[in-house]
Amino acid sequence: MHTQPFSTGLLKLDCAHEAEKIGATIRDHVLRRFKKKGVVVALSGGIDSSVVGALSVRALGRERVLGLLMPEQDSSSETLPLSQQVARHLGIEMVQENITGILEAAGCYRRRNEAIKLVFPEYSYGWKSKIILPSVLHDDQLRIFSMIVQSPSGQRAEVRLTLEAYLGIVAATNFKQRTRKMLEYYHADRLNFAVTGTPNRLEYDQGFFVKLGDGAADIKPIAHLYKTQVYQMAEYLHLPETIRKRPPTTDTYSLPQSQEEFYFSLPYDKMDLVLYGKNNGYSASVIGQEIGMAAIQVERVFRDIESKRRVAHYLHAPPALVEGSRQEPEKPFSTAATNLAEPSSPTAIE
Repeated sequence: MHTQPFSTGLLKLDCAHEAEKIGATIRDHVLRRFKKKGVVVALSGGIDSSVVGALSVRALGRERVLGLLMPEQDSSSETLPLSQQVARHLGIEMVQENITGILEAAGCYRRRNEAIKLVFPEYSYGWKSKIILPSVLHDDQLRIFSMIVQSPSGQRAEVRLTLEAYLGIVAATNFKQRTRKMLEYYHADRLNFAVTGTPNRLEYDQGFFVKLGDGAADIKPIAHLYKTQVYQMAEYLHLPETIRKRPPTTDTYSLPQSQEEFYFSLPYDKMDLVLYGKNNGYSASVIGQEIGMAAIQVERVFRDIESKRRVAHYLHAPPALVEGSRQEPEKPFSTAATNLAEPSSPTAIE
């Protein structure tokens, strides 16, 4: 399948061409196909939402982009000021919606705490926590989630999660993503705008999103770009250095948490290369030589990728119908839109 030697250079992006292609797709879908006046971008202070915001401004103009800021009590102290910085940098209108009250009313924090107490009875308000997952690199044993808890005095403990506790914590925490998406569509409906999604290719492929939460959107402009390429786009678009230097984080749990702690097998730069290599038929040994890993470790990451793709099949699936509904054939749209919807290299996304 591959025709070039494997190297980090394979992920080098022609940013000018890519920005034009994405911009054409945004305009085609939002203005012509969806008949909307602009887009809502949920800004988190992270690289993905910032790039989507910048690309939207290039495509539509700043007056057609709304930056929505939605912190809550567990958000990092950096989240709000960085989100504000991006909105000011782009020159777009920003609206702030603190979602803590909505989450409290829905029982998000209470339900989460009750689930944590199943394995750590002392846990209460004022404590902090995060979920972690053992590395896939060391052996082929079953990986079981654990939780790190921190008392108000700063003492930490780690406890293995039961399935009941894990599912309860995740179910309660998913209120956050779904509440944010509810507000995104409120403002979109108010303005006759469309809603953007901000997953990169790694997150989209591996199911690192909440169904009908951050996974819901009208257009996902960077879902075909590897995370490494998103950082390249951020530099090309002249986003603030503070945004470009911020490490990826879930910003979901009250303790700081990296994405590889919670979900991915490797840091994003290595994970991108393994995913690209797997998608394009490179062997585990060849990939391992480039990123400094043994072939057996790369094989374990391969298996983890396939496992997550099986889970992502449900997350990507539309509602099941007993019978199809009859509708008029859709009018053809531009080549630019078609190209963006298709992965730039073969994948196993179902």
